[in-house]
Amino acid sequence: MNLTKYVGDRSFWKIALGLALPIAFQNMLTSSFSLVDTLMVSMLGDISLAAAGMAGQWSWLLNIFLFGIGSGGAIFISQFFGVDDRRGIHRTAGIAIASGFVFGAFFMAAACLFPNTVMRIFGDNGDVIAEGAAYLRIAGFSYFAVVINGVWSAVLRSTAQVKLPMYVALITTVENAALNYFLIFGGFGIPGLGIKGAALATVISSWTGAVLLIAFSMRKGNILYAPLKELFRFSKESLPVFYKKALPVMANEAMWGLGTFCYNAIFGALGYENYEAVTIIRTFEGIAFAFFVGLCNACCIMVGKSVGVGKISRAWQDALRFSALVPVVGVVVGWTVVLLRVPLVNLFNLSGNISGSVITLAQILLMIYALEVPLRNIPYLMIVGVFRSGGDASTGVFYDLFGLWCIGLPVTLIAAFVLDLPFPLVFAAMYLFDDSVKSILCIRHFRSAKWIRPVTEEGRMGLEQWRTKK
Repeated sequence: MNLTKYVGDRSFWKIALGLALPIAFQNMLTSSFSLVDTLMVSMLGDISLAAAGMAGQWSWLLNIFLFGIGSGGAIFISQFFGVDDRRGIHRTAGIAIASGFVFGAFFMAAACLFPNTVMRIFGDNGDVIAEGAAYLRIAGFSYFAVVINGVWSAVLRSTAQVKLPMYVALITTVENAALNYFLIFGGFGIPGLGIKGAALATVISSWTGAVLLIAFSMRKGNILYAPLKELFRFSKESLPVFYKKALPVMANEAMWGLGTFCYNAIFGALGYENYEAVTIIRTFEGIAFAFFVGLCNACCIMVGKSVGVGKISRAWQDALRFSALVPVVGVVVGWTVVLLRVPLVNLFNLSGNISGSVITLAQILLMIYALEVPLRNIPYLMIVGVFRSGGDASTGVFYDLFGLWCIGLPVTLIAAFVLDLPFPLVFAAMYLFDDSVKSILCIRHFRSAKWIRPVTEEGRMGLEQWRTKK
């Protein structure tokens, strides 16, 4: 058995780790941004923690749309990067950022003008809604910055510029932690603003990140440097080509986000203490997920670049290696979380303001998540890292939405409201059935190699040669 086929050689690991580690670290910092918010708000009590968690779902949904836009753009940019087509990179980046601003405007208007309506999507507790609405009215002003941070970071990663987003994330995480402390609790003459202070800290640090990203990436000599008129000069030909590939990805993320919205609505209907426990474990889920975001983005860059220049055999081998690596990393990450779950969750009760039942439930939910990590990230890597970078944006959409809407949500609804199962079993059902079905479908499609669909002429020629040899 040739282990190099699955494990990779020194060259593979040098490139993969050089891309994956900075991206993973950036995402850990971004998740720490949320962790700091949640930890400090938890000191204000149960109501504030539940309110911040529910209000944060609105910006999370915006990020899902932005992830779809960034992933759709990455299909083109990574392959254009492989053949050094700068005009194609600039045109795609401009379309992506403009599309992001459209979504940002909608989410900002809803958060600032109708915050109570937004909060009622997630629950019906009057105190939680009032507290969350106060947070949203302020946090909404960060959403244009969130667009820049989300989409432009994806553009940078697609051109193998993975360190700049990492450095910016480090700066803004430190800034956010300091601002949170002073704006939530007060100090040095600054009045304590409570949950409104957390929202204001988010606005300031988000705009800091956006300004730094643009300032450093748009310098002369950078592959992304271009006059604004070149970035936003769209032709009749370029828009349909972009959206033909990108719309399935954007629709995928939108429907996936809506499905997750439904999961959260179910959790909210089962009691705000359950939602509070979910809010706690989501912060750790984000940090653990950072490892897989790093692997997925490294896979996307390497496979997309190889497909773009016509090195199909190399793209196939790299995709195979990443697919074999993900469950191994999943076992390591999952068991680490299992072993550390008690001290991790107890961080949220240092002030003693969170009820013991919520802390106990959060520990159970975190263990369920951790044990399911290896299975959960197989379809994520294949849909986002392999299929999309190969040019196949549509197949993953079907698999993702079928698993969520036809399997996961119905099973969760039945478990919650028909069988009336305990909340931990409802939570486990949400993960297990959805991810099992998607994993089986994704592995079958991966082995068929039908996901290799180049968008460059060099890639199409390379695919024909590879098929002939195969």
